[in-house]
Amino acid sequence: MTPAELLADAFTRIREGVERVVDGLDADQLAQRPADDANTVGWLVWHLSRVQDDHVADAAGLEQVWTSGGWHERLGLPFEAAETGYGHSAEQVAQVRGVDADQLLGYLDAVHQQTLAYVERLSPEDLDRVVDRHWDPPVTLGVRLVSVVNDDTQHLGQAAYARGLLG
Repeated sequence: MTPAELLADAFTRIREGVERVVDGLDADQLAQRPADDANTVGWLVWHLSRVQDDHVADAAGLEQVWTSGGWHERLGLPFEAAETGYGHSAEQVAQVRGVDADQLLGYLDAVHQQTLAYVERLSPEDLDRVVDRHWDPPVTLGVRLVSVVNDDTQHLGQAAYARGLLG
């Protein structure tokens, strides 16, 4: 297995996991909180999709599908186009409502396709390219992509847990 195949598999597992988590949930259930300040399934799925879109597009030198595919307008959320959900307050989390599972999956599918098209053509040497010098040590492409997989996997697990609490 090449590093590109490994990354493609990891991102595909995230996409498949999200589909299982949102399957059968309506917009109200996606916006339901398991506790007063908890993240909702809908917000978690939106956020993990936004993080993947933002980080992979930046590393690849591409426009995010959030804007290029019109998803910012289609989902109609009250956030600036550049927002990914990082640092959102409980009040902002509550604003991710009125979005259904098909919309969330549609956006993630578009992100997933762009991610796969990018990672499938990476060579092992590409993974050593520095993509962020704001850290010490500087962040390589390989580290950034593993970070996205890690972040998305954590949020997917949180969404699965929150779904389980819905009953």
